[in-house]
Amino acid sequence: MSTDPAVDPDEILRAALVGAFPMDDEPNGPVRFYTANPRAVLIPNERRVPRTVARALRGGPFELSVDTDFDGVIAACAAPRGGGTWLTPRLVDAYRDLHRTGTCHSFEIRSDGQLAAGLFGLCLGTFVSGESMFHRVPSAGSALIARAAEAFEGRGVTLFDVQMLSPHLARFGAREISHRDYLRRLAAALGTDSRSSSVA
Repeated sequence: MSTDPAVDPDEILRAALVGAFPMDDEPNGPVRFYTANPRAVLIPNERRVPRTVARALRGGPFELSVDTDFDGVIAACAAPRGGGTWLTPRLVDAYRDLHRTGTCHSFEIRSDGQLAAGLFGLCLGTFVSGESMFHRVPSAGSALIARAAEAFEGRGVTLFDVQMLSPHLARFGAREISHRDYLRRLAAALGTDSRSSSVA
């Protein structure tokens, strides 16, 4: 449990509703929220699967699971990776609270029974935020993106927020949009009941 000033989980939710995400730059002070312009998104019905990933999916037991190990996923995401982490213990506590209330979920890939890759994020209406992800097996990370995007499309998700574009994410169809376009798509995805999840 974190000994730093707690983060109100509802503050994270309120920020997400207006397109902002937390980064704990100063753990002893208030948590800070940021927006990105442009914003990177992956629209599930526009997703692509690179050929090498498709071959790995056919040859490997990369099945997607949901909420089977939320604590394991968020702990792996919070582990320092070359220069610290924005996901401090008090943010982990807040996301765990959101998981308990059904608005934050984890998505896992296993290899030989072991957790090989995972991501967690908020699931509101037809919106999913990719707050953070990790992989321990390179092919499992790609399998996670492909399987998650496929599952999101099947569940009617219209906006998968990946925040910042990377060449790797671009291979799966992620692209940048303006902040204005992001807010328009976010409002449409949230609909009238912003706390209901159609994903998990």
